[in-house]
Amino acid sequence: MSNDEIFAAAYREHYWAVSRYVARRLDGRTSEVEEVVAEVFTVAWRRRDDLPDAPLPWLYGVARNCLANAVRGYGRRRRLVDRLGNDDAAHGRHIAAGPDAEPPGAWVHDALARLSPADQEVLRLAAWEELGVEEIAVVLGCGRRAASMRLHRARHRLKAEIDRFPPALTTGTTATKEQHHG
Repeated sequence: MSNDEIFAAAYREHYWAVSRYVARRLDGRTSEVEEVVAEVFTVAWRRRDDLPDAPLPWLYGVARNCLANAVRGYGRRRRLVDRLGNDDAAHGRHIAAGPDAEPPGAWVHDALARLSPADQEVLRLAAWEELGVEEIAVVLGCGRRAASMRLHRARHRLKAEIDRFPPALTTGTTATKEQHHG
C-alpha cells in the first residue's frame, strides 16, 4: 500500500475519533472543531511517510498540538474582543444559567477542572478516548513508565479533589446541598 493509501485509510478510519477528541476539548465551540480537525489531517498528510501502523494515538498527539495552537489563538482573539469592548454581555447575549441548570455529575467536572491541564489531559485520554498506557505514551510523547506514572498521579489527585466535596454534592440531593450553603 502506498503512503497516500495508508493516509486515506487512516483518515477514513479515524476521522470521527479525532473529531470527538477535539470537540470534547473545545467545549462546544463547534466552529473551531472543524478547523482543528482539518489542521490535524493536514499535518498527517504532510507527514504521511511518518504514519505509524496504529495511527490513532499519533493522530491524537497531533490533535493535542493543534488544540494548543487553537486555544492560544482563541485567547488572543478573546483578549482583543475584550479590549474592543465587544463582548457578548455588552450586547445582551449573555445567558445566565438558572439554579437547576447544573447537570447531574457536574461535581466530577468541577473536580477535574481544578486539576492541572496535564492531569486533565492524561485522565481524558484514559477515560474519554479509552486509551491504554502505551497509547497514552504515544500521544504525550513520553515513555510507557512516565505515562503510567502520570496517569496514576492524576487519578490520585482527582480522587483527592472529589473527596473535598460534601457527600450530598456527589449524590445529587439538593436538600442537603442547601443545608451546606444555608
